[in-house]
Amino acid sequence: MNIVVAIDSLKGSLSSLEAGNAIKEGILRAIPDANVCVRPLADGGEGTVEALALGMNGKLEKVTVTGPLGTPVECTYGILENSRTAIVEMSGAAGITLVCEQERNPLNTTTYGVGEVIKDAIKKGCRHFIVGIGGSATNDGGVGMLQALGYGMLDQNGKQVALGAKGLEQLKTITDENVIPELKECDFRIACDVTNPLCGETGCSTIFGPQKGATPSMIVQMDQWLGAYAALTAAKYEKANAKYPGTGAAGGMGFAFLAYTNAVLESGIKIVLEETKLEDYIKNADIVVTGEGRLDGQTIFGKAPIGVADIAKKYDKSVLAFSGSVTDDAIACNDHGIDAFFPILRKVCTLQEAMDSSNAKANMISSVEQVFRLINARNISPKF
Repeated sequence: MNIVVAIDSLKGSLSSLEAGNAIKEGILRAIPDANVCVRPLADGGEGTVEALALGMNGKLEKVTVTGPLGTPVECTYGILENSRTAIVEMSGAAGITLVCEQERNPLNTTTYGVGEVIKDAIKKGCRHFIVGIGGSATNDGGVGMLQALGYGMLDQNGKQVALGAKGLEQLKTITDENVIPELKECDFRIACDVTNPLCGETGCSTIFGPQKGATPSMIVQMDQWLGAYAALTAAKYEKANAKYPGTGAAGGMGFAFLAYTNAVLESGIKIVLEETKLEDYIKNADIVVTGEGRLDGQTIFGKAPIGVADIAKKYDKSVLAFSGSVTDDAIACNDHGIDAFFPILRKVCTLQEAMDSSNAKANMISSVEQVFRLINARNISPKF
């Protein structure tokens, strides 16, 4: 029996590959002669660097950059040397988890460190980039990143504007004569799973500002400043379209990439599935196993397990899913390619106990073993 395992990380518990290898162990306990292939999976958010870099024979790099509040942070990114590709998670340099709740204020948080990560990868020979832009603490329109790459985002005195969204108020002129020359040789695939425009009622300030610490008055100000920034950009760069779906992602980071670099905004899971060539493995599988930390009604909206299921159903494969927990509305997954799903919790416990990595691993192995013992004992056809 050929089984392909591609499961998203159980955030806070197991990485994609850790969860996948636990599933493999459970399967082999039940069916020792099964051929089990574990493939990395992520949806462009947290875990993408590890899933792609380690799952595709890449390497991890660490670089100290400017964090969201201007203090140094160590950011990990991946490099696939054969294709000169860097894999970057914006959250590693400008993520909301890097800012304690009391200090969250998008007027002050910057994307400067993201630009520094890109510069470091360029110096190491990378010319292709996969960038996940989820989980940001920022609303600066990507201006900080652009400053780090050499763009002049200048005030009325010809000096660089302040870091953070507050700098947008000062912005009067944009220059590009000092941009690092290698940037024009680079292309960017931006993992972007929101469709919000830059400004307005569904723009980044209004929709995402509150979770980053913005007050109602800040939201109004930032939206106005971003509108002016977009107009300045559009007067200089033809790709600048503040209404394009996804330009409001990550506090306007989608807009910065689209307008100032050779970038495309794409579904995160689409990028990962293509880069890992998962379809090539699924073609010859009997059963496909997927999952994520929590399976719920939102899973069907572009999440990683449904991306896997979509490919599997192209080839009429059976799909099982395992997750840390499931909600009542997860039943929607059965109409979107997942034939059956199973929570792995095996006894009443606290959330902390459930998320402990050793417990999560043991629960995964045991749950998977029992499901595949049933398949083996009843000689159930791989096509349920």
